[in-house]
Amino acid sequence: MLLYYITDRTQFAGDEASRRRGLLDKIAEAARCGVDFIQLREKDLSGRELEALAREAVRTVRENSSQTKLLINSRTDVAIACGADGVHLRSEDVLPGEVRKAWRQAAPVISVSGHSADEVARAAAEAVDLAVFAPVFEKQGSSAAGLDGLRAACEHSIKVLALGGITRENAGVCIEAGAAGVAGIRLFQENDVAKVVGALRG
Repeated sequence: MLLYYITDRTQFAGDEASRRRGLLDKIAEAARCGVDFIQLREKDLSGRELEALAREAVRTVRENSSQTKLLINSRTDVAIACGADGVHLRSEDVLPGEVRKAWRQAAPVISVSGHSADEVARAAAEAVDLAVFAPVFEKQGSSAAGLDGLRAACEHSIKVLALGGITRENAGVCIEAGAAGVAGIRLFQENDVAKVVGALRG
């Protein structure tokens, strides 16, 4: 089961410096515990601030794991500048092919957001590595895709990760529906990562 941690430093207590320390500590914990992918998703930061944090995050991941991949949300330029492993693209971001052209290191890991089976099908056609499909179980203001939506998305030739209300208790049914793994913010940030990994993979 692939595990994908999406960061949100604003959920940590304290001032900005404290929140960044809390985030980097959680990134280290996730890397040590075998989380496969960490998506740095700090959308409120300027490009310069994001790059500075991304450099620290890359160093933290490298110090704690040789397997965990760090992806930068949306910003291919920042991902390249800080030596990240890849990017996560939203539907309004640049196309995966443009990312590959710009990348100078080894081939990047590219994940994309998917909210329907059709979007996941397009991602598969563009040969991206992962589709993060959401929301499976919850979405404020609109309906969730549910397991039927996830099942339809997983019919395409791409690894699909379930996102949205994922818990240790319902992760298993997402895998049964065809997901290659699960993604989350609170799942990792609000829990002991070692216990989460043990429960999901045990």
